[in-house]
Amino acid sequence: MSVALDPALVGLIEPHTGPILETVRAFRSRSDYTGIVRTVAGRLFVKAVRDPSRATSSLEREAAVNAAVRHLAAELLWQARGNTWFALGFKYVPGNHASFEPGSRDLPAAVCAIDRIGDTPLPDVMRSWRETRWDQYSDGAAGRFRGKTLLHGDISPNNLLIGPDANVTIVDWAWPTYGAGFIDPACFAVRLIAAGHTPTQAEEWASRCSGWRDADPSAIDAFALATERMHQRFERSSPKPGHRVIAEAATAWAAYRGMPVLT
Repeated sequence: MSVALDPALVGLIEPHTGPILETVRAFRSRSDYTGIVRTVAGRLFVKAVRDPSRATSSLEREAAVNAAVRHLAAELLWQARGNTWFALGFKYVPGNHASFEPGSRDLPAAVCAIDRIGDTPLPDVMRSWRETRWDQYSDGAAGRFRGKTLLHGDISPNNLLIGPDANVTIVDWAWPTYGAGFIDPACFAVRLIAAGHTPTQAEEWASRCSGWRDADPSAIDAFALATERMHQRFERSSPKPGHRVIAEAATAWAAYRGMPVLT
């Protein structure tokens, strides 16, 4: 749907793009504006947040890591700050959001994308970005989640774009971290269950990822329990249909692995 941008944001973008002809907001976004901007020179993808705000750091991280993940992600063309806004302009990448439903032809491509993330050398800019989001839910098992693998941290259908040539572009690098290599495959498994897979089917797909195959099963058990607790807390604090689906999927997965799930 075409939307009108805040004139202050327009003034920040147009020096990099020329006159804006049309803007189309993305369906789902944590930023104040995320969408396609069309100019006389073509299209690009823009993410912008009010600055300063709690969301500013996520865009700063996305900008900082882009050069290291450009073989996986959309290329960052420019960044701009001013007029109470902080904005990133990315090369437009055509494609459709992946489907994680049972039988989807996108699932092998998703596995390949997760492996490509894990195979990427950890960039120097990320040396202090250790993954800690699950620590408080881990019952002292957070040490099992440590590692030196690059993590996207939000493997979901919306964040994988399947292009016309079947190549995958991984978008929304808002909170990249490093940790155990099974974490992105495990997040993939929860999303698969939310999309209709049984836990057995979800783990069969996750087990095709090298980070999962190399992991200690007891570490995955601990992560499943922490994931269930985290998503249940999110759902209680912000009861939305989407949160409920993911929380139920996380509970189903933890129960499948024999963990003492919340009721």
